[in-house]
Amino acid sequence: MARLNVNPTRMELKKLKARLSTAVRGHKLLKDKSDEMVRRFTVVLREAKRLREEVEKELGEVLKQFYIARSVTPAFEAETAFALPTASVEANCEIQSVMGVEVPKITLSTEKRAVGLPYAFSEITGEADYSVQKASDLLPKMVELAQTEKTVRMLAEEIERNKRRVNALEYVMIPQLEETIKYIKDKLDENERASIVRLMKVKSKA
Repeated sequence: MARLNVNPTRMELKKLKARLSTAVRGHKLLKDKSDEMVRRFTVVLREAKRLREEVEKELGEVLKQFYIARSVTPAFEAETAFALPTASVEANCEIQSVMGVEVPKITLSTEKRAVGLPYAFSEITGEADYSVQKASDLLPKMVELAQTEKTVRMLAEEIERNKRRVNALEYVMIPQLEETIKYIKDKLDENERASIVRLMKVKSKA
């Protein structure tokens, strides 16, 4: 490991020891933070996996019923019925902190525009009723899934950045400081021995 290019003085030694102490303390804090972030990440990842499986299963059922409805209903009537909204949905996007990482927090507010479904029951089949209602019920869970998966990605990126910082301290900065401190100590000891030898020579000649 290459040492730092510094003058081998006691002042520099004191400064480097202080830097080493700070680096070791910072490394421990970052390592602890990294371990906790990995734990939180694992929890959020499991939640994202659970939500993904539920949404895909329920969405598959919705699409299945929708295709059945389309197969027994004229295309124009089906598209018109499904294009009529019964409610307006507004997403409120906020920020929450997870281990210092700002992640999204989305809440939905729904305002009903009509009671029941937006078409006459005589016009559309029961499968359409099911798919429309189920799709409406599924929307909050889909938004929660998007929020959770975004949190997973952001935590993964921060964990990777934090890992690089930990490695830089552990494998570059701390060894470099230790090597430089050792060099200065050796140099100071060598200078001290040389001074003692000179004094002894001077004393012997006196």
